[in-house]
Amino acid sequence: MTWSILVRDPASGTLGLAVATRFFAVGALCLHADGGVGAVATQALVNPTFGPEGLRLLRQGLAPAEVVAKLTAGDPGRAHRQLHILDAKGGNARFTGGACIDWCGDLGVTDISVAGNMLAGPEVIAATARAYEAAGHLPLARRLIAALRAGEAAGGDKRGKQSAALALYSSEEYPDLSLRVDDHADPLAELERLEAVSRERFVHFRRFLPGRANPGGVFDREQIEAGITRSLADGE
Repeated sequence: MTWSILVRDPASGTLGLAVATRFFAVGALCLHADGGVGAVATQALVNPTFGPEGLRLLRQGLAPAEVVAKLTAGDPGRAHRQLHILDAKGGNARFTGGACIDWCGDLGVTDISVAGNMLAGPEVIAATARAYEAAGHLPLARRLIAALRAGEAAGGDKRGKQSAALALYSSEEYPDLSLRVDDHADPLAELERLEAVSRERFVHFRRFLPGRANPGGVFDREQIEAGITRSLADGE
């Protein structure tokens, strides 16, 4: 029902996840991540327990291939699942069950993993990966959207389009950015619009929140407002 891309920015270590489908609210169940740990996409006849359990196993030090093997071995519905995992070092592994609906498949290289099912054809994931690699001049969120747009132009979900989601994780269990389009005639256009809105204020505000390195964060509102103003003036 879906195609998704998981990436790691080698310069910053930021993890990026993006997904599109002809299904309602794909962002609610498909994408899972933890900054500095890894990212998981669970799809086809989705098993949402793969997300939290996969991240737990990555935290324990298992490699992506070991996590995929462990998760699928314990799932009696594994033939109907599609799963891919990317760790904080860019290593990745994928699984496409034999009962997933054509076209279904996956591909991966260091720092990039793409998988999909119910697609128009293999060019969907190939075009998604190529577009991501070609868009290195763009910030990560816009690069992911460009990748999904290329996959959609190659045919996307063969049933049509309905929802999409995108998330970025750097150092925290919570995301730097998390955008969801649950039901829309043109979900990627709406995702693109939301990403642009996020740059008006949210992405600058996010830097002041508590985190692993600074448990208290910044809570002086004047300092926060000044910092947002500076960021906007600098065109960040």
